[in-house]
Amino acid sequence: MKDAITILIYIHAFFGAVGLITGIGSVIVKKGSAIHKKMGKLFSVGMLISSLISLVITCLPQHENTFLFLIGLFTIYLVLAGNRALTFKLKREADWKDKMISGTMLFFSVIMILNGIYGLFNEVNMSVLFLFFGSFGLFMSLQDFRFYRNPEKPKNIWLRLHIGKMIGALIASFTAFIVAGLGIGNIISWTLPTIIGTLYIVYWKRKINAKVPAKS
Repeated sequence: MKDAITILIYIHAFFGAVGLITGIGSVIVKKGSAIHKKMGKLFSVGMLISSLISLVITCLPQHENTFLFLIGLFTIYLVLAGNRALTFKLKREADWKDKMISGTMLFFSVIMILNGIYGLFNEVNMSVLFLFFGSFGLFMSLQDFRFYRNPEKPKNIWLRLHIGKMIGALIASFTAFIVAGLGIGNIISWTLPTIIGTLYIVYWKRKINAKVPAKS
């Protein structure tokens, strides 16, 4: 059993490294280029496999890690939603796949919030994390459904959604690498990736809005 867990950890670390390297690469290279698309696919595959394995590892005896479990859950949602955003380049209505991804995140967000509230009243460790991630997930998933119901979608909204979600996944994975992989758990390690990533998202959204009319 111990050897099996060790193998899982190595596989998780390998695909996590692939995701981080290609994720950073996709940010650096020209958007929409062939290499950007290839790196984006490798980033998605790497992050999904690594995150799925992390969900298993963090539930095993002596490897329980609430932080990594929540990061893994959010990374999966962000990668899937970020890739689904590309489909809105050719469509205007959300399909069952879009709603299932957002609905699953909504469900787990409510569970996390309830878990966090219960934990706070019973002085359970990491309860604040459940509340934080649960509230964040609830906000994002509700925003998704608000977008799905809006018949008038701004031009290039798919690009803004794609950039926001994929950079969000990169932020989550980079934070997990710093906090869990490198063992640096100070306030800077928790907040710096989010600050840098958010500034990058804002930069690109403003760049897109400056080039394209807000309404189609």
